[in-house]
Amino acid sequence: MFPCSMHGNMRSFVIHMSSSTARRPNAEQLCVDLPNAELFEAVNGRDPDQIAGIQLHPGNLHRPHYPFALRPAEIGVFESHRRIWRKLVEEEIDLAIITEDDLRVDPARMAEALDLLAPIATPDHHIRIPVKQREVPAQTLAERNGLRLILPKVIGLQCICQIVGRRAANRLLAATNQIDRPVDTFLQMHWLTHQPIHALQGTGNQEVAGEIGGSTIQAKPPLTDKLTREFKRAAYRAKLHLHPQRPPTSSG
Repeated sequence: MFPCSMHGNMRSFVIHMSSSTARRPNAEQLCVDLPNAELFEAVNGRDPDQIAGIQLHPGNLHRPHYPFALRPAEIGVFESHRRIWRKLVEEEIDLAIITEDDLRVDPARMAEALDLLAPIATPDHHIRIPVKQREVPAQTLAERNGLRLILPKVIGLQCICQIVGRRAANRLLAATNQIDRPVDTFLQMHWLTHQPIHALQGTGNQEVAGEIGGSTIQAKPPLTDKLTREFKRAAYRAKLHLHPQRPPTSSG
């Protein structure tokens, strides 16, 4: 079903905490639906031993400053992704699909998506495969049968599914020895990571957290805080729009 020419053997890693029994069936289904897939134990951000070596900052490590405190679950998610990036580098895995365990894919559509990416994706790529089709292209690289590979002007949020290359993973590791914001928010800062982020739209990927016990990260703030948070979020987004991704300029 899956293209075998995708730079050797494509691997897949499904981030899943073994104690999350409600999510286990969906995580195991992803291991069936994705190529060469395996469960990857998530880091528990509430366990001091598991995050002991992580250097945390209160949103002020990079500009624009991040206006919210990191939640334990966000710390765990960030470190889970970092451990997979390190695995790619250390085991010389050229390309891997990295998903979270609340994803649902259409296997046939995913195979078609990987077939589209096969002649394009390299170890230098980071390609989001989002569930929300909100990103506006600065450049369109490929289109086929409703699939569209773009370089977004402003990188979207969520890390529910992406293809990450080995050299991209190495760049991201080097930029994240210290953290001060969630991983998806950090990945938006391409001018800091020097890692372009592409997006493949139209795959039909779905987020099913609501069907399998709810989000492990999102929590409803008290009503009195909601307007303040929305104001801060909008101000932060406005600053991101000052740093759009741009197509690479030709050297010749």
